[in-house]
Amino acid sequence: MLGHVNTREDAPLRIALIAPPWYPLPPRGYGGVELVVTLLARELRHRGHRVVLFGAEGSEPGITVCTQSGLDAHLGQATQVMHEMTYLARVVQRMQALEAFDVIHDHAGFGGALVAGLLRGAPVLHTVHGSIGVSERDFYDALGADVGLVAISDSQRRQAPDLGWVGVVHNAVDVDGLRVSTAEQSPRYLLCLARICEDKGQHVAIEVARRCGLRLILAGKVEETPQGREYFRSQVEPLLDGTRVIYIPSVTAATKARLIARATAMLAPISWPEPFGLSIVEAMVSGTPAISFRQGSAVELIEQGVTGFVVDCADEMVAAVSRTDEIDPPTCARAARARFSPQVMTESYLRVYQRRLRRDWSVGADAPHCQTKLPLVSTDPPTLALLG
Repeated sequence: MLGHVNTREDAPLRIALIAPPWYPLPPRGYGGVELVVTLLARELRHRGHRVVLFGAEGSEPGITVCTQSGLDAHLGQATQVMHEMTYLARVVQRMQALEAFDVIHDHAGFGGALVAGLLRGAPVLHTVHGSIGVSERDFYDALGADVGLVAISDSQRRQAPDLGWVGVVHNAVDVDGLRVSTAEQSPRYLLCLARICEDKGQHVAIEVARRCGLRLILAGKVEETPQGREYFRSQVEPLLDGTRVIYIPSVTAATKARLIARATAMLAPISWPEPFGLSIVEAMVSGTPAISFRQGSAVELIEQGVTGFVVDCADEMVAAVSRTDEIDPPTCARAARARFSPQVMTESYLRVYQRRLRRDWSVGADAPHCQTKLPLVSTDPPTLALLG
């Protein structure tokens, strides 16, 4: 049984959350969407809502497992679609065997949006986690009013303003797992934490670090496409020396927290309309300035001169690095945590859920743009040897 209508705003909701199948919940390293869904499920449960979270084997307790672990090996391969559809078929089977849901909330990509939209009963929401081009716009338009779309930034929604948007909700990061940096860090280094591909601009980050006279740490997996592998082979790998430019293919949560907190700045020399930069936000909630090119959601996420700088070219990025001592880490962290905590994200989604249950099709201002004070949380991950 898939749905019934619960219109009492103070009543606990029964919510189906569909995560992507590629990584466990939470992910051990790569897997930004999986992390966001995990944080949402935890906070919804903390508030008393009944959540059924569908995901992959190897996840934390409380997950309805619908696929084996290790499916990330199929990303970018001919077998990707078949594994994705098999997972979604199992999700539907499990959902149909369970009691009614008030809301079905999909995060599993195009296939998840299509499958969830074919279900009848409960309102269906789909969070769009990627950029929107012509093909994506046509797909989402074809879903019609049966699937309410949630954008992760105003920038993303503006890429296709005529689609069936029902809300804009910024992603959250794991603020409890990230520590707040101090003003003085030694040795100084720059960090670029992102998938390795031309859109992310690691070659620009290398050039900026060289001109600043600082070490650069690149962390992230090489994009599993021919273009991604060629970009790494030709423009990144030849410049890796293990001293001035260091590459870490994958980092655990604890290592990532330490890398971010000790960095002089997080560089994001992106060349595409990125709908949301999780690494930018992770840096800011750690008190580490984020410096990004003026693309996608960067202007929306970074408070200029408070949590970082938005720049237009490599020259301006070099200049911004020299200004990082103007950013006060506690102030930076407070400002970012007031906007990107799991509590704030969950409250925003609950407002969207309630509008759908009331059959209110308006797009609310769910993403917070004002500052409130939240406590800072610090962790003490193990020492990373390469940082001295």
